Amino acid sequence: MEITNYTVTGMTCGHCAGSVRQEVGKLDGVTDIAVDVPRGRLTVTSSVPLAPAAVVGAVEEAGYAAGPA
Repeated sequence: MEITNYTVTGMTCGHCAGSVRQEVGKLDGVTDIAVDVPRGRLTVTSSVPLAPAAVVGAVEEAGYAAGPA
């Protein structure tokens, strides 16, 4: 199991978090997604290693900016 953390900017509400969850959840191997809107933090648990660029790309698809924490 792999756990990775990211910072996400631009989220302001639960709907924002849901959009991020939806896009990141499309990545193969993702088993859990935790989004902390006030802290701008995303924690992704996966069954296989994920390329950080893939997670960042998924967050960008949701309309937000992200980077490794």
